[in-house]
Amino acid sequence: MSVLKIAVPLVALLIGSWLCYDGLRAFQKGDYTTPSSGPHAGQLGPWTRVVSLFGVDPRGMLMKTVHVALGVFWLTAAFYFVTKPHLGWMMLVVCSISSLWYLPIGTVLATVELILLFLPQIKNLR
Repeated sequence: MSVLKIAVPLVALLIGSWLCYDGLRAFQKGDYTTPSSGPHAGQLGPWTRVVSLFGVDPRGMLMKTVHVALGVFWLTAAFYFVTKPHLGWMMLVVCSISSLWYLPIGTVLATVELILLFLPQIKNLR
């Protein structure tokens, strides 16, 4: 198996796992993971400004649900990429586009995933 065929699901696992973890943590403890010290202590990332523009409360139930649902979608897409590459490829494209709002790290990982997905070696798996 090529490095690229391993990298694609690994990126998906990374972002999907984090979204699930942070969303479930927010449901359980009432808030997302935030720095505990320093100038940004207790603050969420820049993604909050993006979702606030659309009238969504970053700490509300809707956003917590979005985190978990999108995380599960990423993990499911990673599974399908390994087992049914054509379907998994399409799902990962949708996941990546759907995660571009998640500044900064989600945007970076989603962009990396899109680049990987459109490389000829990966795109030809479809």
